[in-house]
Amino acid sequence: MRKFLHLSLPILASVLLSFLLLFPSSGSALEDEVFIEINKSTNRLTIFLNDIPVYVFPVATGKNKSLTPEGEFTIVTRIEKPWYLPKNVPGGSPKNPLGTRWLGLNVPGTGGYKYGIHGTNNPASIGHHVSQGCIRMQNKDIEWLYRNIPLGTRVVIKSNAPPHKQK
Repeated sequence: MRKFLHLSLPILASVLLSFLLLFPSSGSALEDEVFIEINKSTNRLTIFLNDIPVYVFPVATGKNKSLTPEGEFTIVTRIEKPWYLPKNVPGGSPKNPLGTRWLGLNVPGTGGYKYGIHGTNNPASIGHHVSQGCIRMQNKDIEWLYRNIPLGTRVVIKSNAPPHKQK
């Protein structure tokens, strides 16, 4: 039973989120709001539906605190098979450090092309502080996000330090 729940809960959350994105309620007092929260301290990306967490993914964030920007942003670009321009690695290449998808964020002055949520060619990096500022995901996870999260989705990036023990 436990294995069934472990497998079925993510599927149920995915179906529910997809249904709500495809058929949003109209005219209701409470509009369904989907947003993403990225916690740099825990390296977790959480999808919220009306302030309820419905899906959590492990991610990799910046090597140090200042590399991944904090604040409230919006997804403004969506790219399938993004090119990695610094080393001219074509989209779709297994050597591409951006993986299979790119969701660009409107960090001021970047146009959605400098900071984003993307895949990786280094799955072992997920869960660690290793990036130059972007949010890395497993390719299967960014592909799910790409299919289910539209342009204009709000993204909150924050850093929550673990609680300090009082002396």
